[in-house]
Order: sequence, then C-alpha cells, then structure tokens
Amino acid sequence: MKKKDKKQVVLPTDFSKNAWNAIVYALTLFKDVPCDFFLLNAFQVGTSGLSTRMGQANDTRLFHLLKEQSERDLEKVLQQVKEMDGNPEHTFETLSIADNLVNAIGRTVYNKGMDYIIMGTKGATGLKEVFMGSNTYKIIKEIDFCPIIAVPEDFKSEGDIDTILLATGYEHLFEAYELRPLLQIAKLHGSKISITLVGNLEELTPEQEASRNIIKKQLRSVPYDFVAVEKDTSIYHTIQKTVEGNGDIQMVAMINRDRGFFERLTREPVVQKVSFNSKVPFLVIHLFE
Repeated sequence: MKKKDKKQVVLPTDFSKNAWNAIVYALTLFKDVPCDFFLLNAFQVGTSGLSTRMGQANDTRLFHLLKEQSERDLEKVLQQVKEMDGNPEHTFETLSIADNLVNAIGRTVYNKGMDYIIMGTKGATGLKEVFMGSNTYKIIKEIDFCPIIAVPEDFKSEGDIDTILLATGYEHLFEAYELRPLLQIAKLHGSKISITLVGNLEELTPEQEASRNIIKKQLRSVPYDFVAVEKDTSIYHTIQKTVEGNGDIQMVAMINRDRGFFERLTREPVVQKVSFNSKVPFLVIHLFE
C-alpha cells in the first residue's frame, strides 16, 4: 500500500472520557484502512507576567512540569489504544504541543497533510453555549483546510454507517474534491447518502437545479437519494428531528462556508448548533473558495 493511500488522522485529546470516546470512534471508522493516527495534546503555560529572572525561571519550571505530564498522559492513551486496536496497518504517534488547541491542531494539519480531524464534542445548552464556545466549534470555525468529524460524547458506533445525511441548500456548484471526504467514508462503509433539503424541491431556482445535477454526477459511485423535509421551527431542529426519526442515519454532513445558504436564508447559525447538539457524528467539510 503506497504512502498516499494511507489516511492521516489527527485525534486531539484532553484525556477526558469524551476525547477517548472520539478516539474509539476513529479507530472503528477506519478499522479496515491503513492509517497514521496522531494523538495530540495541547497545553499552555500560564505566563506569570513577570519579565524578571524569577518569573522566567518559574515559567520554565512550569513548562517542564506541564510537558512531562502531557507526555505521560499521552503515553497512557497510546498504550490503551494499542491494546484495543488490532490493525497492523495502523501506526500511532503522540504529539505534545505547547500552544492553544486551535494553533496546535492547525500547525499539525498543515505540516503533516492530515485527511481528517476527529474529536469529541460536549453539548452545551442555552447561555452556556453562548459563553463557553466549544473547542470543537472553534476548530470548525478556525481550521477551514481539513474535514472535521465531531463525535457526540455518548455516541457509540456499531461499526457501520447505513446512511449519511448531507444537508444542503444547493447553493454551490460542487467540485469533486469538495465532496471527496464524504464519498470516501460512504464507500468505506457502503453507506447511502441522503441529500436533504429543508424546503421544497419543486421551488428550486435554476442555479439550485444546476447544483443538484452536479451533485448527482459527483455521487454516482455510491447509492444516494434526494429528500426534502418541511421546515420545523428552525433548520437545525428539522435536521435533528430527521435524524431522530430515522435510526439508519449515523452521520450528518454539511458543507461549511462563510454565510452559507442556510445562514443567509434564516440568520441561523446552523453549523454551530449542529456541532453542539448533534446526536450522531457530524462531518464538516469546508469550501475552498
């Protein structure tokens, strides 16, 4: 198997149950695929704000303590992973990086040419959601050059993905490479892609029809269908209800672009809401415009 056929996957961890669940999901998702997995932990040294010698010495001491702790904890995770993962074509590397999470992941993706970022997401509700900003959503917003799969904290994979719901407003003429991360997963698991419009298929503009025809062409190598669902109170609620009403849907995919169709139409931050509250893994692909 040539190097280029190997998937490169970064698995950020803060050593929580939530992060471990996402690692287990990644190993299940790619169980039959040669992969290089990178277990990444980012830590930050809280600077004392003192530019004195003593302040610098304290920071240096703190840096070494945090670095050692991070490396020790990564080693533990690595051992757990090796005990449960049986694929000899999976390799693992640990990365302990002194930086904030967005920069640490961004640099790793850029330097090592990652195919996917897979990380856990913790649901947050109401005001908490507004104030906390979840790490996962920050990554989705900031790192727009790599597909991201956000795994809900209590999601357990059975190993197969029957159906992937691709939510779209047909707002864009898709290039083949933009849909490739979705297609790869669908082919791997023999999944059907259910291309879902919140609205009415009878009312598409000529531009939307053109986008729909291109999607047909791009997805011809996998089973797919076109679905229109009537809008509930919001697009996000409609997507959530569709997923909850169909046990075959085991992943939701969306194309994220600044001011995408949904956002323009409704002023609703759909990607943000789905990333916080999805009951199934959420694949976000960015457009390279």
